[in-house]
Parts: sequence; structure tokens; C-alpha cells
Amino acid sequence: MTPIPTPPPGWEASAERAVARGRMLDRWLPLLDSSVSRAGAVVGTAIGFVWGFLWSTGRVRQHRGADDTVLYVFSGMPSWTFPRGGVCVGACYLTADNDGPRVLRHELVHARQWRRYGMLMPLLYQLAGRNPLRNRFEIEAGLADGNYIPRQRPKRAVSR
Repeated sequence: MTPIPTPPPGWEASAERAVARGRMLDRWLPLLDSSVSRAGAVVGTAIGFVWGFLWSTGRVRQHRGADDTVLYVFSGMPSWTFPRGGVCVGACYLTADNDGPRVLRHELVHARQWRRYGMLMPLLYQLAGRNPLRNRFEIEAGLADGNYIPRQRPKRAVSR
């Protein structure tokens, strides 16, 4: 497993600015959280299913979030079929084996983002950039859950 890099100093402020810029942009985007965006998410999911069924050699399963968001997990995908540790297309998560509980929680947020933005999601994600510390979609999904930053360990109380 690849070690999770330590982010550079000051990354939190940059991440907050990226999320704020994204929310300002959202005010100008029509049809968010609409039947049109949900139809776009269905198209994205169909594309994810086709790609997943073509290349998945592992288990295909359904994962439900606490809010009943459904994520279809295609494991056993060859690494060239997705970027990084996996990719969410619509409500499909395509990965080789990066499917632990925290990663699935992260990917459920991406599935909700697809439902909100529909087919604008790929374009908006590209515009947000490849750096996860500045990509509002990765930040909103949880950088630690997505394995982009180390998880904070709870501090232990010092007893004397």
C-alpha cells in the first residue's frame, strides 16, 4: 500500500477557498438537484455499469449509505481503467480493491454529487483540477476518507 503523503503547510486555507469558490459557482448553475441533474446521474450510472461490466473481474456489489444512497461497487478492475485508487461514475465505483468502509463513505459523497450536478459533474470535476487538496469535490467527500491526507488520530489523555 502506498503511504499517504503529508500535505504541505497551509493546505487547509487553500482547501477552504476552493470549496467557497465552488459554492459561489453553484449559484450560477441552473438545474442543480433537479430532475434534469438526476437524469444526468442515471446516464452517468449507465456508463459506469457498462465500463464496470466490461472490465470488472471481481465482485460487484451494492453498498448503501446511511441516507439510502446506493453505490454499485465494481472491484477487480484493471488499474488502467480508472485514475488513482478508483473512480465514481454516476452511482458506480470502479476500483481494483480500494473499497474499505472509509473509502466507500467517500465515494457515496461522490455519488450524491453526481445526483446534484448530473452530467455537469465530469466537466466541473475537471475544472476543479487534479490536485485533491484544491479540488472542491474531493474536499467535500473527505480527504482523509479518500486517502489523500493522513487520518487524524484521536489524542490520548495523559494520565499521571
